[in-house]
Amino acid sequence: MTDETILANARLIVPGGEITGSLRMQGGEISDISEGAGVPSGAVDCGNDYVAPGLIELHTDNLERHMRPRPSADWPHAAAIVAHDAELAATGITTVFDALRVGSIEGRTAFGWRRYARPLADEVLAMRAAGALKISHHLHLRAEICSETLEEELAGFGPEDRVGILSLMDHTPGQRQFADLRQYETYMRGKHGLSAAAFEAHVAERKALGARVCVLHEAAAVAAAQRYGATLASHDDTTPYHVRRSARHGVALAEFPTTVAAAQACRNEGIAVMMGAPNLVRGSSHSGNVAAAELADLGLLDILSSDYAPSALLYAAVKLGRLRGALPKALAMVTEAPATAAGLLDRGRLAPGLRADVIRFGVMGEVPLLRGVWSHGVRVA
Repeated sequence: MTDETILANARLIVPGGEITGSLRMQGGEISDISEGAGVPSGAVDCGNDYVAPGLIELHTDNLERHMRPRPSADWPHAAAIVAHDAELAATGITTVFDALRVGSIEGRTAFGWRRYARPLADEVLAMRAAGALKISHHLHLRAEICSETLEEELAGFGPEDRVGILSLMDHTPGQRQFADLRQYETYMRGKHGLSAAAFEAHVAERKALGARVCVLHEAAAVAAAQRYGATLASHDDTTPYHVRRSARHGVALAEFPTTVAAAQACRNEGIAVMMGAPNLVRGSSHSGNVAAAELADLGLLDILSSDYAPSALLYAAVKLGRLRGALPKALAMVTEAPATAAGLLDRGRLAPGLRADVIRFGVMGEVPLLRGVWSHGVRVA
């Protein structure tokens, strides 16, 4: 018996381009890459399928969706984590930063937020340590600065948790993602069944809370990221002023800037720009903000995230690669670029000595047909 796997006669997506060849995995690492269409004895004949690095997901709401599949239905956490892990593996994602919100609004109506991050993180970390998960899981804390409990919740985490990313979130109505209050009203009233008067009261309450705590909470979140050793990210930057403020805080990653001006300012400040893969697949933002494809056309898009739809990650990369005639470059947005942004230098590329996180897929039109997923050299899908 051997743990060796050889994928041969494949179109290998390697740094800088594509070659026809074979890839050998052994001991959890890529042990060799060689050119040529031959199929060695015992190898898997990929029949000219693509073989690429496993996908790296920096921001996804998918675990929260499994925890609460309906607004009033709480699911057992362990079962939710296992289902989330399996779903990601089945879409080609081999490394995920599970996004957990810190910062709650408690004792309110159904659209308030309850704290959950610390106990859920404990369960994810315990299952990771026990080897119960198919892929590699890391923590991404979404610090909601317009909240009541942020500082208290941040204090519950430390360097020992190895938090990978901390993002600065501000969902105060009337700015950033919710700059268009008409869009926000449609979202809130549709989701929670609010009357017009209840919506107006909600907006007034949230704005008052933001005016009281946002500046203090922003500073606390920046300090927490430094204490954890986490990559600091901004969320929904809308103006060059937002970006300059992010840069002063040491932000390295901009999640979903909402305008071309903000994305250009990120480029000027050396901040990597991440956009949602569903935005690219659909051709527009569901919130009415800038389209990911527009930023790609302008050379202002660095990383894609599946956000709320895990299957969108590979699909968006393949679609973008086909549209631009540059599949290796598009795939780098879901492999090498996110690995670099998160400081994971042992993955994200096909090269000897790196972690054997690998996917095999064909393409029908612009739709990827995933045929195999290996995490640390073990087939998981």
